[in-house]
Amino acid sequence: MGAVFMREWRPIEVLVLDSGAENSTRQTGVADSGDFERFTALAAELAAIGRKFYERGWVFGTSGNFSAAISHEPMRLAITSTGLDKGALDASSFIEMDENAHVVRGSGKPSAEALLHVAIVRELGAGAVLHTHSVWSTVLSGAHAARGGIEIRGYEMLKGLEGVRTHEHREWLPILENSQDIAELSGFVAKLLRENRGVHGFLLREHGLYTWGATLQEAKRHVEIFEFLMEVVVRASAIQPRAETGG
Repeated sequence: MGAVFMREWRPIEVLVLDSGAENSTRQTGVADSGDFERFTALAAELAAIGRKFYERGWVFGTSGNFSAAISHEPMRLAITSTGLDKGALDASSFIEMDENAHVVRGSGKPSAEALLHVAIVRELGAGAVLHTHSVWSTVLSGAHAARGGIEIRGYEMLKGLEGVRTHEHREWLPILENSQDIAELSGFVAKLLRENRGVHGFLLREHGLYTWGATLQEAKRHVEIFEFLMEVVVRASAIQPRAETGG
């Protein structure tokens, strides 16, 4: 699904700060000048997207997290550092991590949910993963959790999802139970994606939306499409409750 970015890598020694330890530790990472330039550019782009999402009410406070692939082999992701106000993001708000969520560039540490980003990128080859916490995703994921997901069909905006060519498309948006055991949850996410290759996103129950794209701009578009559709579904059901979700 996503583009694979291959670059020449060479080992360097990188200082990794572990906020849970008394002392900083060093580990051997991999980087090059092209990698640093890509990381910097992606961090700035992610920060701008995050601020826009905050303005839309999709990531209030410290909720949400965003990542983009610097490289797939080896896996390196630019990802938000944990605990930050998404309305005040800038390039310094991002770190670079590997597939084990170990920091190889920058200060701070990734969100506990970083392993979900890893699972999505590994399974789909995604170029970016974006996670929002809107009112609509929270309400919808709670109301439809017992069904394991929600089918959305009939809306013209569905054509904004990659590969969808008609409003008659039926999009299945799975809902997973939320869990504080992120390692276990990442396994559920990987299994979901292996068994449902056609999905464009999923919800965590009473938590929020995860979606992705081959590029960061595609992932951003998917957030916008899903947030629109979820708001429409919730508002429509409030006006005239019905079994079908098409419109």
